[in-house]
Amino acid sequence: MSAQTPSTLLKLARQALLRDETLDMSALDKLPMELFPVLFKEALIGRHTTTVKAMVAAWPFPCLPVGALMKTADLETFKAVLAGVDTWLQKKFHPRRGKLQVLDLRKKHHEFWSIWAEAEDGDCSAKTPDEHQVVKVLPRYALRRRLKVVADLCLRFSLDEEQASLLQWAQQRMGSLQFCCMKMTIWALPLYAIKEVLNVFHPEHIEELELNVEWNVFTLAKFAPCLGQMRNLHKFFLAPIYRNTFHISNRTRDREETHVRKIISQLSKLNCLQHLCMYGINFIKDHMTQILRCLMTPLETLSVTHYQISQSDLNCFSWCQKLFQLKHLDMKGVILFDLDLIPLQVLLENVADTLQSLDLKGCRMKDSQLTVLIPVLSKCSQLANVSFYDNDFSMHNLRNLLQHTANWSKMNVEQYSAPLECYDELGYVSIERFVQLCAEQIDRLRSIRKPKNISFATHICPRCGERCVYGLGTRLCRCWR
Repeated sequence: MSAQTPSTLLKLARQALLRDETLDMSALDKLPMELFPVLFKEALIGRHTTTVKAMVAAWPFPCLPVGALMKTADLETFKAVLAGVDTWLQKKFHPRRGKLQVLDLRKKHHEFWSIWAEAEDGDCSAKTPDEHQVVKVLPRYALRRRLKVVADLCLRFSLDEEQASLLQWAQQRMGSLQFCCMKMTIWALPLYAIKEVLNVFHPEHIEELELNVEWNVFTLAKFAPCLGQMRNLHKFFLAPIYRNTFHISNRTRDREETHVRKIISQLSKLNCLQHLCMYGINFIKDHMTQILRCLMTPLETLSVTHYQISQSDLNCFSWCQKLFQLKHLDMKGVILFDLDLIPLQVLLENVADTLQSLDLKGCRMKDSQLTVLIPVLSKCSQLANVSFYDNDFSMHNLRNLLQHTANWSKMNVEQYSAPLECYDELGYVSIERFVQLCAEQIDRLRSIRKPKNISFATHICPRCGERCVYGLGTRLCRCWR
C-alpha cells in the first residue's frame, strides 16, 4: 500500500468525523484545536447540523464568526448554531468553555477565516496561527465575561425565518448572553416593536442605523431618546417622515416645532457620528442651523436630498466647521434655482482637499449659479464622482465647466446635463443636436484630460418618462428607439 501524505490523512480524518452523527463534545475535547476551523467550515457547508451544534459548544477560540460562512440562508444550520450556544450555556464544566467570547452572525468577511486559510494552504510544517493572532481580530467590545452575540438586523413587518428565529431565541436568553447589533435597518415597523428589539439589542452598540418609517414628528420624538442612547453611532440614515397635507392650527404647529427640537437635540449625544443622511425629511426645512450646531464630530458624509431647502438652511453651510472635512456631499433633488449659492461656494472652497463625491442631480440650477461654483469646483482635486444631471446649463457654461476640470485627475464617474441647446421651442429633444453637442464636449475634454466614465443626459421625456443618455452605452428614450 502506498504511503499517504499527512494532508491526505487529515482530510480522511475530517471526513470520518463529519460522518459521525453521534459526535459530541467529549470527542471534540481530544481534537487538536488546529483542526476546528476547517472541520467547522466543512460541517457548515455540508449542513451536518449535529456536528455544527457540537463544535459551537466546544469552540476553542475567542471568536466564532459563523455569519461569514452563511452567505446563503439555511434555517436548519442556523438553528444548529443557536442550539450549540444553548449547549455551551448548559455545560457547567468544560475545559474549553472559557475560550468562546463572541459569536458573530454578521454575513461579512472576517479576518479569522483568512488567517486559517493561509495556514491551511501552507505545507504541513507551516506554523499555525497562535491565540494572540486570533484575539487580534476580536472587536474592542469582545473581551468581556459573558458570551456576546453580534448580528446585523433588518426589521420589517414580515421577518425572514432566520431573523425571526434569532429574535425569539434572543428574547428568551437576555439574562444569559449579551446581544449586540452593529447595523440596524428598520422598515415601517411600529414604535413599540422597535423598542422591544432595543431591549434585547441595546442601542449603545449600534454603529449604523437606517430608519425608513412613515411616522409624524410626534412619533419620531418618542423614538428620539432611543437615538440619543446610540453613543457609538457612525452612520444615521432617515427617510421618509410622514408629512401633513392638511391645514394645521398654530397650536398644533407650535407643538410640532417643540417635538422637532427634541428630535434634533438628540444629535448632540452622538459622539461618533460621521455620516448623516436624510431623504425627503420635510421638517428639517429652516432647522439646518440647529442640526449642524448639535453635531459633536466633523462629518465625512452629508446627504440631505429631496426636500425643500431654505436660504437660511444653505447659509449655515458656509460657517459650520463640522462640514469642513466632508468627503461626500449629496444634495440630489434639492431645488436651488432661486437661491444664492455663495454659501455652497464657500463650503466647496473649504472641502476642496477632501471632497470625493458631489451629487447635485435634479437641483435645477441655472447658468448664473454654475458660474458661481466653477472656480471652486476646479480646485476640488480629490473628486472621483460628480453628477449634474437635471440642471439647466447652456452650451457655453457647460463648456466653461469642463475646461476648468484639468485638476480632476482622480475622476471616475462624471454626469452632466445635456446643454439647453438640445431642446426645441416646446422642450422636446432634438436627437441630432443632442448627439452632436455631446460628442463635441467629450472631444474637447479629451484634449484636457482623459475621462473614464462620462455621460450627458437630457431631462425626463414628458411623453415616455425616460431620458436620453450620451456616453458609454449611449441610449435614447423610447420615443426615439
